[in-house]
Amino acid sequence: MHISEGILSPEILLAGAAGTAIGISIGLRSLENKDIPKVALLTSAFFVASLIHVPIGPSSSHLVLNGLMGIILGWEAFPAIFVGLALQAVLFQFGGLTTLGINTFNMAAPAIISYYITRPFLRREGMGAVGLLACAAAGGGSIMLSALLVTLSLAMSGEGLEAIGRLIFVVHIPVAIIEALIAAFTVNFLLRLRPDIIIPEKTV
Repeated sequence: MHISEGILSPEILLAGAAGTAIGISIGLRSLENKDIPKVALLTSAFFVASLIHVPIGPSSSHLVLNGLMGIILGWEAFPAIFVGLALQAVLFQFGGLTTLGINTFNMAAPAIISYYITRPFLRREGMGAVGLLACAAAGGGSIMLSALLVTLSLAMSGEGLEAIGRLIFVVHIPVAIIEALIAAFTVNFLLRLRPDIIIPEKTV
């Protein structure tokens, strides 16, 4: 879901950079030393998952795992996603440095929403059927919300990009279904095996 360089308007690029700067600032302030290995592991998972992508005009379709990252990391998902995207831009020319801010925001903002949606259902004794559905909805919903943000970024940057934006949104529907299953299974597994990875809750 990376947006390539030279596509977006300066206003959208600046707005995305500002939003990402705020998110990273909050994420870094909430980051504790004991959480660094967890953040690094999920950043690596995000980096690898996003490498396998299908180009769609100025963007691409691929697994993102931003919903899962948000559920587990909360605001720390912002710096984690930023690092993953920065490495992909430098090493593989996915996206770009000028679009790093807006690409990060489009993927990390839905992750934060996932965190707050699912947090009330996550307990050490399990999360039940409602919690499982919430995690699935967060995992799949994050992808669709990211696709919507990409669509809006393109639509607000010039005529002729709306059709590409709509295509990006549609092709991410099967990706959302896969990510919904991944999020629900992974969170349920971790709560049973290592609840300390997700709990206790940290608020900002």
